[in-house]
Amino acid sequence: MDTTFDVTAWSALLLGLSALFAGVGAIRKPGIWRTMIEEVERSPALQFVCGMLELLVGAVVYLANPWFPSDVLACILKAMGGAMMIEALAILGFCDIYTQFWLRSLSHMHRGWAMSTVLLGLGLSVAGAARFH
Repeated sequence: MDTTFDVTAWSALLLGLSALFAGVGAIRKPGIWRTMIEEVERSPALQFVCGMLELLVGAVVYLANPWFPSDVLACILKAMGGAMMIEALAILGFCDIYTQFWLRSLSHMHRGWAMSTVLLGLGLSVAGAARFH
């Protein structure tokens, strides 16, 4: 019996499923992401909570996944964790500027972002699940 715990597989599966279902939710309810970002923009408390939560999740993903160039999925997740931490710092320090970027982007490309999120989530979920024996 193999008792190893594949952190990369679990990270990919869980992040993938969350992205997949967030994208499905955005497709089902067009405009929901814009509404959420508008609410974050208006509330300093939500800005702080969102920034700290993303910083925490990004740090866990970054620190848990090793950088082995032969393990492409682990490298992708490490990069995603690092990007999440950078985005969290942008939210904490420059939320007014950062949310305006997303509000403009979501006005024109809502369906495109939602579909991209579904595809990313599906890809990560499949890649993570494929690593389980």
